[in-house]
Amino acid sequence: MKIGELADKTGMASSAIRYYEQSGLLPKPERGANGYRDYSEAAVERLRRIQMAQSLGFSLEAIRSVFASHEELSKDDLLRKLDGRLQEIEQLMDTLREQQQHLRSLRTTLRETWAEGECLNTASLINGKLAKPGKQGKH
Repeated sequence: MKIGELADKTGMASSAIRYYEQSGLLPKPERGANGYRDYSEAAVERLRRIQMAQSLGFSLEAIRSVFASHEELSKDDLLRKLDGRLQEIEQLMDTLREQQQHLRSLRTTLRETWAEGECLNTASLINGKLAKPGKQGKH
């Protein structure tokens, strides 16, 4: 099949398919006498796997390393990779929860300070000190 047909079957742009090919994620296809790429059904399956892995947050480098082995991933290896990605997500969620807590605290401090007609020192905000530093002047 030509690249346009492959793009239609996978819902990907032709440029993305060419990028995956250039970056080693998709094997180079055969070329017809006219020079056009001629993809097999295996390319459809490979691109669908790439799409699924990306939708789960795996980096292109991680996907490339799996395909580079030229061996089928064992069940244990697949589970390890999934567990690793789950751990990355948990760490990211912890970081986001911490940032959310800091933002809420900052918002509360700013509202209270402004309600009192005061302003916080910018240096205090930059340094992460949310305590009100005495009168800095009117807001």
